[in-house]
Amino acid sequence: AKCQCKLLPKERTNCGYPGISAAECKKIGCCFNSSTPSVPWCYTPKPKKVKKVCPNDPYARINCGYPGIKAKECTKKGCCFRAHPAGVPWCFYHRVTEE
Repeated sequence: AKCQCKLLPKERTNCGYPGISAAECKKIGCCFNSSTPSVPWCYTPKPKKVKKVCPNDPYARINCGYPGIKAKECTKKGCCFRAHPAGVPWCFYHRVTEE
């Protein structure tokens, strides 16, 4: 993503080899910006921002508890709790999504 490449020149970490082309640099998952001399032009992007969300689809839930687990016990384990619908886990793992 473009926003991952918005780094100050002094924050850049070299990601390629001297003389790497923009296309080759991008192919290996790095950022390329040749506007500033004497800093890496091919550099490591900022890490992706991720956030934990509780999946909305009840059938996509991955069980994190046991039958009859209480909401408090479930959240203490760091999981999501929704006491509906029947027949699916009520205590389930978060999904990680990119922001």
